[in-house]
Amino acid sequence: IMVGEIRDHETAVMAIQSSLTGHLVFSTLHTNDAASAVTRMLDLGIEPYLLSSSLLGVMAQRLVRRVCAECGAPRDPTADEATLLAEAPAESRPATVISGDGCDACRKSGYRGRVGVYELLKVDEAIRQQVQTRANATAIRDEAVGAGMRLLRDDGLQKIAAGMTTPSEVLRVTVRASV
Repeated sequence: IMVGEIRDHETAVMAIQSSLTGHLVFSTLHTNDAASAVTRMLDLGIEPYLLSSSLLGVMAQRLVRRVCAECGAPRDPTADEATLLAEAPAESRPATVISGDGCDACRKSGYRGRVGVYELLKVDEAIRQQVQTRANATAIRDEAVGAGMRLLRDDGLQKIAAGMTTPSEVLRVTVRASV
């Protein structure tokens, strides 16, 4: 079952009830990250025991502009960009970043197309416990990261290292996690 967007208690209840009767339910919920979607459902009045028993996972996604393949070229990162890149593991930290100067193919913007950055929170027993105790989004995120979840920012850093997007794009769509 696809639910367009969960904005209120009634829609949230319908999605949970459908899930509990054996249906696979997909929906959208506007939050900053995957962990915040869990706490938003609790804020909408869903009982923790119902949410923890019906939730399989939460995917957060953002679109960033893709560097133009025609005019994109490597350059040294600015000081602010270097600060962002320092968050990446040393072995995957790029020495340069790719950016476009603008050409006819990208209408002088330096970007052409979009690429997604993703974060997948897999709901395991530890996350279920966090939900049942009404843990905040930071605690849920910390638990998920400890179990191997890659944050939106981390996926964005990989896209920068691959030359797909720019640091400014990743900064635009992600928030720094307090982990």
